[in-house]
Amino acid sequence: MKQIKKITYYRMLALVMACSAAAYGHAQAQPLRSAVDATFAPHAMTKLGGGVQGFNVDLGEEIAKRVGKEIVIEGAEFSGLVPGLNSGRYDFLVAPVTVTPERAKSLLFTEGYFDTDYTFLGKKDAPKVESLEQLKGKTLAVNKGSNYEGWARDNAQQYGFKYDVYGSNADAVQAVQSGRADYNLAGTTVVAWVAKQNPNLQTSYTIKTGLVWALAFRKDDVEGRAKVSNILKCMKLDGTVAALAEKWFGIVPEAGNSAITVVEGTGVPETEGYDPTPVKPVCS
Repeated sequence: MKQIKKITYYRMLALVMACSAAAYGHAQAQPLRSAVDATFAPHAMTKLGGGVQGFNVDLGEEIAKRVGKEIVIEGAEFSGLVPGLNSGRYDFLVAPVTVTPERAKSLLFTEGYFDTDYTFLGKKDAPKVESLEQLKGKTLAVNKGSNYEGWARDNAQQYGFKYDVYGSNADAVQAVQSGRADYNLAGTTVVAWVAKQNPNLQTSYTIKTGLVWALAFRKDDVEGRAKVSNILKCMKLDGTVAALAEKWFGIVPEAGNSAITVVEGTGVPETEGYDPTPVKPVCS
């Protein structure tokens, strides 16, 4: 009887270990999940054969490769990205998210991977914006939920302009082309790309922000943020981020740009969630 009990025990132990191994293997096989606004070229845009491509897509795929997993990157409206992250639909956001004090209260960020300034886009036969005072009486078109919408909201009264909000930046650009808006306000890299693709459009005034784009995580995902932050540091040190910037933006990052500057700690300095503990990148 004791022998039978011992055999039964070892069988149960083996079964538990097999189940645990299977569960571990399943967890390891699970792809990372993320999302981008697929209308935000050249950061992210749809491919003719399906799927998405762009700077941030390449960035996310390289991070996943170094983590040792596949990654699934969905296209979604920008306004739905943070709710999707917080609901657990996404593990982190590869979409370009500008780090602001308000966002840092509810999200954890890696250090910045590129500086983000704002630039106006208008028709080529319209006056170029050379100062913000020229916006009086004009209408801006901005992407819903973006930092550009926030800037428009905060400055509309001061400079006397109106602004309309659109579900995607492509729709905001279309509003300019159709005459429903005078200018589109978006990231410098984005409007430069749009102007290059549309000879009837031109860029003008750039607002220097001192802000950066970074990868966003849920507030409680300290471990996930730390792992990807280490990888991002390594990608800066080996020139990967700079190479992607040159490929997609046609820009060679200058000294001081966050694309090549490694932060001492984890996160964006002087924002909530930044951990100043010095980190020595571990790169394979």
